[in-house]
Amino acid sequence: MISTSGLTKIYGKDGGEAKRALSDLNLEVRPGELYGFLGPNGAGKTTTIRILAGLLKPTSGNASVAGIDVLSDPIGVKRVIGYVPDEPLLYENMSALRFLSFIADVFEVTDGRDRILGLAEEFELRDALADRISSYSHGMRQKVAIIAALMHNPKVFILDEPIVGLDPQSSFTLKEKMRRHCSAGHTVFFSTHVMEVAERLCDRVGIISHGRLVAEGPLEELRERAGRSDATLENLFLELTNDSRSAASN
Repeated sequence: MISTSGLTKIYGKDGGEAKRALSDLNLEVRPGELYGFLGPNGAGKTTTIRILAGLLKPTSGNASVAGIDVLSDPIGVKRVIGYVPDEPLLYENMSALRFLSFIADVFEVTDGRDRILGLAEEFELRDALADRISSYSHGMRQKVAIIAALMHNPKVFILDEPIVGLDPQSSFTLKEKMRRHCSAGHTVFFSTHVMEVAERLCDRVGIISHGRLVAEGPLEELRERAGRSDATLENLFLELTNDSRSAASN
């Protein structure tokens, strides 16, 4: 469902100081898989996600989502994904209901109102649907972004730090949604700093540091490679990213 080959992104090349955000990133995420993309701040997670969502062009390399080439058909990619960015941009002067109805129309969802009301009920937002988004808290805005992304039942659900700002009940609802989405044969690709969530939820994780994939696989496989049968994902993450920082500074 997601494939990247040699994906590289360099910022600031034209006369300025160049920053390599991604270096030869190779990923393969299968249908039905819940994949956690982990890394320190500035490791390249958001850059990767924006490329997969068709919002950012890589410097080199290739990427495809659901068999659609991200570079040649970014609009096609947008039709098959549900994308929740790290900082959702919403129409502030619209009510949540009007905004979500607009999203339903864009994706030609025939039962849009029913979908909106059902998802809003699940995320405890139904009573506030008539309010302007400008009056919403950060967590409520996050719920709107999640509902919008789920509206058309996308083949691939791509989320950048989706848990941040959610209350415990909505966080639980989102995690259940993600798991059920994969059980239906779809794919979820999400970044998070909450290691406990990734450890409990993910089929596989990829750990990125300084733009490079430093480890990938199911948790048990990562433990075997490290020779640490009792290690938590947090333990392994800290060891791998600290080793990567040390290598990068030498």
